Amino acid sequence: MDQAQPAFKPLKEIGQLPLSDTSDLKFYVDEYKGYKYGSIRTFVKGESYSGPTKSGITFNPSILEGILDALGKLPSEPTDLGERELARFPKKMGSELVVRITIFKDATGVDLREWVEDVTYKGWSKKGVRIPYKDLPKARDFLKAMQPLIAREGKVKPAE
Repeated sequence: MDQAQPAFKPLKEIGQLPLSDTSDLKFYVDEYKGYKYGSIRTFVKGESYSGPTKSGITFNPSILEGILDALGKLPSEPTDLGERELARFPKKMGSELVVRITIFKDATGVDLREWVEDVTYKGWSKKGVRIPYKDLPKARDFLKAMQPLIAREGKVKPAE
């Protein structure tokens, strides 16, 4: 009998930021193997497909705390902010979540992306999201709302 691999199970949507007419950045809480995680993922709306994309990140309570700390040190306006790394958090062997300021098409944003190092590849993965700088206050509020929901003591009973 085939056993299906356990999948992330969305538990609660916290909020969303519109990125364009056809995509949103959604902030939500997931459960995997009985543990709760925070997630940020790009969702698309189209004629042939509407739903989540591969562009997203998942994080535990300690990484969430580090992300909030890094974002809390940023000024309200991005004047004089060049591209730079703000923080780096180990996720699993060979992978880290990196928080950095990026400038793309003359617009400043905060990139949350996985950096991967293994025997075949060293560099940025496709697992990541970019939050427009103007949306950082809302993003911080959504992230803060996740904190009590994914706290370590928030372990739920694993599905049988």
